[in-house]
Amino acid sequence: MSVIRPATADDVPAILGMIHDLAIYEKEPDAVKNTPEKLTEVLFGDNPRVFANMAENAAGEVQGFALWFLNYSTWEGVHGIYLEDLYVRPEARGEGHGKALLQHLAATAVERGYARVEWSVLDWNEPSIKFYKNLGALPMEEWSTFRLTGEALQTLGSAAGAPDRALARG
Repeated sequence: MSVIRPATADDVPAILGMIHDLAIYEKEPDAVKNTPEKLTEVLFGDNPRVFANMAENAAGEVQGFALWFLNYSTWEGVHGIYLEDLYVRPEARGEGHGKALLQHLAATAVERGYARVEWSVLDWNEPSIKFYKNLGALPMEEWSTFRLTGEALQTLGSAAGAPDRALARG
């Protein structure tokens, strides 16, 4: 049995620990730069725009989490949920926690009138791909994810000068 609940500030250490575990699983063990302070601010600061749900077992022990934020479909004209991270501890996989987290996000989307829940998965992560397909999720075969980061981001951003803050809110 899985109990899904909103994350609290007390969950930040567990979430950050699982983020580190996920980075190791995704073969990027040194990539996490997040801190308890940063995570607390984005989840629980004055204007949170990132959200998290926790999966617990019947004993109340945290077994996984989903971290998400809103996106927007210009074609649909409504928000959607972008699932940044879904993680279940290895020893708790197969107990329904991942499915319960995704069911909760789907229910949230339906309740709020959002158009979709979407996420990315590494091409080599066959167990997750199979799990997602079994839930009815479909890969976006014709789409590729692009990312602007590091030096390329700095170069392009610097070339534009300072953005007009009135236009760049958000």
